[in-house]
Amino acid sequence: MRPARDTGYYAALVAATFLMGSSFIAGKRLLAGGVPALWLVGWRFLAAAAATLPLAWLDAARGPRRTAAALSGRQIGTVVLIGLLQTGAVMGLLFLSMREISAASAAILLFTNPIWVALMARAFLGEALFPARITGLALGIAGVALAVGPGADAGADSGHLRGELLGLASALCWAAATIVNKRASLPMSTWTLTFWQMAIGSLALLGIAYALGEHPATPFDARQWLWFLWLAIPASTGSFGLWFLALRRGGATRSSGYLFLAPVFTVVLSYLVLDTPVTGVQALGGTLIGAAVWLVNREAPARRRSGAPHPTG
Repeated sequence: MRPARDTGYYAALVAATFLMGSSFIAGKRLLAGGVPALWLVGWRFLAAAAATLPLAWLDAARGPRRTAAALSGRQIGTVVLIGLLQTGAVMGLLFLSMREISAASAAILLFTNPIWVALMARAFLGEALFPARITGLALGIAGVALAVGPGADAGADSGHLRGELLGLASALCWAAATIVNKRASLPMSTWTLTFWQMAIGSLALLGIAYALGEHPATPFDARQWLWFLWLAIPASTGSFGLWFLALRRGGATRSSGYLFLAPVFTVVLSYLVLDTPVTGVQALGGTLIGAAVWLVNREAPARRRSGAPHPTG
């Protein structure tokens, strides 16, 4: 029975990270077609929140303490903060970055998140930096330097530095949202929290977008609608659902090391769909970041021996 369970676990991991990676391709296609970044992200996650709502309802039926109604005022404020960080800031900054740099570069930068989580967890949660994690952080910093250094992104335009900084900022906001979530230990289900953070973040982004006068210059054609629907449903709700399934089957520590498959899929799909070349420097930087993500998500030796869980990003 164990091989069958492992087959399902790895299938969920691969499918989830593939869908995550494909979201960068769909987003880049729509941005290249003139769709405004904040408007696009806002509607994407509002649609994704609507698709997640039935799953949140199913979770709510399991008990009142799994819903938002069970939260205190401070906890509600924490949910709002997570929504503004996780969906609003992370995805808003990410799509703004993709106006300037390639989808592959944006994906590599975003998925440096576990590196920054490890640093923030040391500062704010008191988590130890054991040798494997320190090595991972060093590799990650070197990988970022290569991934954003001169000549790294052959698909970038003259605004590439601004785009790379926005991509890094999106990863830092994701790490901050992770730390906030860890410290809060909210008494609500994963799907309920996912629904609320997507709904809150998307409404904030749409408010900013419409305040800035953002809207597509022309109505969507059939191809753009297909890209948008893929971005909103399979690449958002679908990827989250499969990722949560993998977490339940394999645990956060075991699964998080595979998160870097998402930018790998983005690089491959960028080459196949967008004809984006991958430079040797970018490939080396991405490889170092992938090794870093695996190392920083390893369990501390003492905890591994004791069997106690180790929190991850």
